[in-house]
Amino acid sequence: MPKPLFRLLTKKVFIISNIIAATLFLLGCYAQYLFTASLWFVGLLSLAAFYLLIILLLFVVFWLFVKSKWALLFVPVLLAGWTHITKIIPFRTSGDFTSPKPTDALRIMSWNVAQFDILQYKKDPLTHDSMIALINQYQPDVACFQEMVAGDSIIDLNNKYYHKFAFYAIQDFELALHFADEYYSYNWKENYLSSQHFGIIIFSKYPIINRHTIAIYPNDYNSIFQFVDIVKGADTIRVFNIHLQSLKFTQVNLQYIDNPSIESDSDLQKSKNIMVKLKRGFLRRQVQADRIRQEIDKSPYPVIVCGDFNDVPNSYAYETIGKGLQNAFEKKGAGLGRTFSGIAPTLRIDNIFVDDRYEVKQYVRIKKKLSDHFPIIADISRLQGH
Repeated sequence: MPKPLFRLLTKKVFIISNIIAATLFLLGCYAQYLFTASLWFVGLLSLAAFYLLIILLLFVVFWLFVKSKWALLFVPVLLAGWTHITKIIPFRTSGDFTSPKPTDALRIMSWNVAQFDILQYKKDPLTHDSMIALINQYQPDVACFQEMVAGDSIIDLNNKYYHKFAFYAIQDFELALHFADEYYSYNWKENYLSSQHFGIIIFSKYPIINRHTIAIYPNDYNSIFQFVDIVKGADTIRVFNIHLQSLKFTQVNLQYIDNPSIESDSDLQKSKNIMVKLKRGFLRRQVQADRIRQEIDKSPYPVIVCGDFNDVPNSYAYETIGKGLQNAFEKKGAGLGRTFSGIAPTLRIDNIFVDDRYEVKQYVRIKKKLSDHFPIIADISRLQGH
């Protein structure tokens, strides 16, 4: 093949590849508007958006190197996707955080606590005790925990408390963490070790005047969410705690993701199994996000939404629940803000959304691997005149 023809064909391949990458990236940015039951796969593009952005940057470097005007393609893509890009990675060098909270601020913590390592507690209480110590170190005023395991009642005999449970009762956590009030939501069929409940919980240092659990079909753990109304001075705030549909990847799934292959029928089956779980997750989170949004819209008070979304920025769930709210990480965070420690370095799936009547003063992700999620904290203050 003559060299000029080869160069022409090579250039066309690069141009077409660049256009495809740009199109897929923008589809990932706007996936929330395209998502339907039949177009569920656009959710995959929101997961891949960061990697597609890296590919586009590599194309820019290539086009600049060969002195081609195709480098300019990145400009309209950048403009069209800018708002969505800043949700993935805010252009901020650091997210300064001071442990003493600002005056009059309310400190919010959200953390998937992975049962506080309950299965290992009797054998080795170090992780559990370290988690309690970390929470007490940062002294949140309101803490929303997912994957909570505890018993929610105790027996008082002769003014002495005897646990009916093998591990901590809710009251033990409340005392150990110095909270004044709490609200625990769980599904009865999700009992844990026959004596504990498995659910989500909100702890508060301020009075809780209203509490509510909402369960939707299929009435499993990920299909319940909760909210409470908390009174702080003259303010009443409605705090939501949610844990959207997880993918329920097995160890085999995770091993295949780490080392993907399509060399055998077994590999194809593993790949298919992962896609089935991804599809189910996207579709169930759509239903859950819509229901949560309905409750947010009903709130007569300013809203805070905390939780494990099991989905990334620009996804349907993220955008539906976060509509009209501020994301604390977007306001004060830095870098990629990864909150899940496994699979990929881009999984910021835990969030604190804040009503725009409040200012996000500071935000931090605490990078200590005590759970498979990193805890996140935001300090917020009521804006004057709001």
